[in-house]
Order: sequence, then structure tokens, then C-alpha cells
Amino acid sequence: MSISDIYQKKLQLWQNWGIDPYVHKYDRSHTARDIINSAQEFEQSGATVSVAGRLLTFRTHGKSCFGHILDSSGKIQIYARFDDLGELQYHQFKHLDLGDIIGVKGTVFKTHTGEITIRVSSYTLLAKALLPLPEKWHGLKDIETRYRQRYLDLICNESVRQTFLIRTKIIAAIREFLDTRGYLEVETPMMQPLFGGATAKPFKTFHNALSLPLYLRIAPELYLKRLVVGGFEKVYEINRNFRNEGISTKHNPEFTMLELYTAYFDYNDTMDLTETMVKFVCQKVHGTLQITYQGKPVDLASSWERLTILEAIQKYTGIAFDWKENIESVKQKALPLCGIPTELKTTDEIILHVFEETVEKKLICPTFIKDYPASLSPLAKAHDANPHIAERFELYIAGQELGNAYSEQNDPILQRKAFEDQIAAHPGSEEIEPVIDEDYLRALEHGMPPTSGLGIGIDRLVMLLTDSASIRDVILFPLLKPESYEPDNR
Repeated sequence: MSISDIYQKKLQLWQNWGIDPYVHKYDRSHTARDIINSAQEFEQSGATVSVAGRLLTFRTHGKSCFGHILDSSGKIQIYARFDDLGELQYHQFKHLDLGDIIGVKGTVFKTHTGEITIRVSSYTLLAKALLPLPEKWHGLKDIETRYRQRYLDLICNESVRQTFLIRTKIIAAIREFLDTRGYLEVETPMMQPLFGGATAKPFKTFHNALSLPLYLRIAPELYLKRLVVGGFEKVYEINRNFRNEGISTKHNPEFTMLELYTAYFDYNDTMDLTETMVKFVCQKVHGTLQITYQGKPVDLASSWERLTILEAIQKYTGIAFDWKENIESVKQKALPLCGIPTELKTTDEIILHVFEETVEKKLICPTFIKDYPASLSPLAKAHDANPHIAERFELYIAGQELGNAYSEQNDPILQRKAFEDQIAAHPGSEEIEPVIDEDYLRALEHGMPPTSGLGIGIDRLVMLLTDSASIRDVILFPLLKPESYEPDNR
């Protein structure tokens, strides 16, 4: 007989006793943490407490039983005795299974080993488990099980629960930072008739009533900037983006972004804002600006370095590039450093590829990499002194990109030309909307003040601040192939 068969028989046993194994409600007075934090007070007063949670451990010693129950705040030990419960209730208590959810009432005491414990005076079975916890539930390691059955991962791994508690604190700290500075949190459409605001392949859907093809958004940018046109000078959104692309330790097709826009800022102001915000969040969550990521110390406290792409390449490779170089010269310098994919056709693309392949992973301390080629930044303003360069930066910490920002293009004539040039340069691309967003240009024609925007990948920020190696470790339900998977090539 399998363990699950035994659990099923236990269910029938409780029902035969006339006990509903799935109750509607349970009144609890405290969490496990409440009791542990105020144990001395409870012990001295002799007050009765009631807690509820999942039974994680269970061992009997003749006419007494010890166990631990887990609630959202943590674990606490329980102690049940024959003399306190009586023959029937004690007999039934011994038929509980690991994984059952129970409520207990009793008084608080310390065992001779000093562990805070509830001496059970009564208990209630709240939900009967029909499947056992994994055989080695403590510290569940199997990656497939952890991601596919996240509920088991949360039950079994305290560190995983802490990761997601910290994730919640990080998002709350971002909101606190922005709200106190006068930013307005808004919501923009996730289904859009045109996709834009980034270069990525979208997910397609269809609205039956309107007979209208739609796309899940790849970025909220163009809608948020419409709001700046409308007079909301400081706006932000924390929400989901969707990109129909590959899955890796740094990429999930559905991910969470912070995107914000500030009227009358340029990208230098946004660098200051970004540095201040990330420091605030880290201090709020960890109480320090000294962290470790994957064994490497990361100091967030000092002033963050600001380098152009060309300066960064020269610093970390010793090779000087120039955006005005002819492509053959650039290739000759690039080949000893990294391979050059055949689809890269311009000097701008190859220099950016060299940066990504040779420099990114070396940017451990917080670094703003700025001044990207305007040809690859169609929504950004160009430098007045050098129209080839866009006022754009990306933030790198611990070898990975966390954010992207511009001085936003607010000239509708130049923005139209940038859209037209982008479409012409990538005919048939699935990553670029082939239709110009005329309503967005109409909004710009009404006038958008000088504005700078910022996008930060929340999942990557959480990875950094929880020392997580994979994005799947910070998303509760990452995208996985179904257990029975047959590819559909529609």
C-alpha cells in the first residue's frame, strides 16, 4: 500500500469518527512568531493561545506527542498528552499525518532544552492532506519539483519563503520611495492594438467581440508618456510585461517591470534618482549597503561609476573604438575579443556586441553605462553636441543589467523619422511593430515637456538583493513546459 493510499484511508477514518476533515473557519489568536516573541509574557500569565498551521513533524512517546506546525510567520513546537486530551482525543491525535493542517489551543511553556512550546488542551483538524510531503521534505532540492510545485517549495524551504517575503518588501520600498517624492502610480493597458516601447517579439491574442488582433504589451512606455503629455509630471507603473522569447537564468517570458517618467528631467537626473532609489531599497530591506551576490562582495554605498560604452570597453579590454570608424576597422579590433554574428551589419551593432560580450560580466560594482548609439535608441533624444549618440544609460550591478533609461524624444518630427528608419532597417522583423503608432505621435504633437524615463527589471533587482542565481528563484510561478509536453507548431 502506497503512502497516498494510507492518507486516503486516514481520511475515511476521520469521517467515520464523525469529524469534518475540511472545516469552514478557525479562530486563532496569534501567529507562531507572536507567541515566540512574547513567550515569557504568555508563560507567566498562563493565557490560552490558539494557533493554526501545517503539521511538519510528529513523534510519539507513549502517552505524549511532540510536533511542529508551520504558519506564515514560522514554526512552533506543540506538545500533546493523554492526560490533557483524554483517551479518545489523544487516540485521534495520533492519527494525524504530516502535512495535515490543524488548529491547536493551549498554554505556553519552555521545554528543558529551552524551546518555546504550546501544551495542547484541544485541537481541530482543519484540512486533511491526501498526499504526503516529499520524502526528504526538509530542504527540498529537486529543481523540477521546486519550480513546478512551488507550494511544496514554500512548505519545505525556509530560504525560499524568505526570498518571496523580501521580494514583497522590495516592491513596497520602491513604492514608498516614489510616493513620497510625488510620483503617481498608474495602470496602462496590457492588451494593445500596437506593440511598442521596446524591441521584442510579442505574444499575440484576439478579441472576438471587436474582431481585433491584440498584443500583450512588451513595455508600457508609450502609454506612460501619453500621461506626461496629459499633465501627470511624475508617473510610474509596476506591472507585467510579456516577451515571446527564450527562457534563461535571466529571462522569463512574463516578468515584472518598474517604469517611471519624470517631466523636466534628463538622463543625468534619472541616474541620480536611480542610484538614490536602489540604495534606499537595499537599506530598507537589509539595513546595509554592503551585500554579497554569488560569492562576490558588492558595495552599493560609494558613488556609482559613470562610463560611456567606449570608455568601458577601453577600460576593460584596452582597445579603443570609435563610433565613426569604418566597419572593417571595427571588425578587425573586435574579432580577437569575441565572435561577430553574421546578422550584425553596422559599426554601432558590432561595438555594442563587443561591450555585451567582454565588459558586462566584469561590472560588479554599480556602474552606469551611458551614451548608446542613436541608431539603436529610437525613443531617446540625441546629444546636442553629437547627434550620433543618444542620451541613454543602462545600470549594471554584479555583472548584469538592471535598468535602462533615456532622455525621452519629445520632438514629434524626429520621433516619426526614427520610427520610419527603424521599420525600414528591419523589414519583416517580428520584434518591431511595422505600423507607426500615429496616436502616440499625435500626443507628442500636442507637446510633451522635456522628460526622462527609467525601466528597472524587478525580478533582476530581487535576484541581486536575495543572492539568487536564477530568475526562476524569484518568480513564484515561472513558465515551465507542461509535464506532458508535445510541441504545438502553430
